[in-house]
Amino acid sequence: MKVCVLASGSKGNSAYIETGETRSLIDIGMSCSYIEKNLRSIGVEPNTIERIFLTHTHTDHTNGLRVFLKKYQPTVYLTEKMDNELDFILDSYVYFDDDKQIKDLIVLPIKTSHDAVDSRGFIFESKGKSMLYMTDTGYIHIKHHDKLKNHDMYVLESNHDVELLMKGSYPHYLKQRILSDKGHLSNKDSSYYLSEFTTNRTKKIILAHLSEENNDVNRVLETINMTYESKNKPMPDIEIAAQKERTSVIEL
Repeated sequence: MKVCVLASGSKGNSAYIETGETRSLIDIGMSCSYIEKNLRSIGVEPNTIERIFLTHTHTDHTNGLRVFLKKYQPTVYLTEKMDNELDFILDSYVYFDDDKQIKDLIVLPIKTSHDAVDSRGFIFESKGKSMLYMTDTGYIHIKHHDKLKNHDMYVLESNHDVELLMKGSYPHYLKQRILSDKGHLSNKDSSYYLSEFTTNRTKKIILAHLSEENNDVNRVLETINMTYESKNKPMPDIEIAAQKERTSVIEL
């Protein structure tokens, strides 16, 4: 399995995942031209993308979807509620409410808590390797915790530092929305969940969806380091996803 986060942040999100038999995107919130450029930078032609998994329909996750669909006609995997929310017709789509086997890729959708009509994270599995991909959630329900443990790789949002958010320029209602159970994970939240979920099997963490105004890379790293040290737990290799720059290509 190969994974590359192409963009991550409030201006647009997208990631690439490849197995021996599949090539897919998770969300497409940047422009089609941006996605094309970054796919080609890792040796992937856009017309080989067979499907797009949608986490939810907010524009920072769907902004480039219409144009990409028109040019390349991949299959879109989404829920019926997400489909009803979009303002254009998808000619090729699959509703997911349960686990899916797609060639050599197993996809397990995980319900998230966000102020969208519907939202999901995903566990992707292939040939004994697995990855959790989850952004845009105010919390992670305890009923999912067991299935979120012991994966090879985690892409999890670490959206904001609470102190920076509260001292920042956002209006009160927006601060409350971000902090709510239907908002975003703070650095502290993200670090706690990762320290609970990761094991010696885990080789890579990508921290995603960092706020440009309400977060800071040094604070992110300080928080996660302190959390792992407090539990006397070894920390996997960490990379922080950026808004307009792809991550490295991680091969599991």
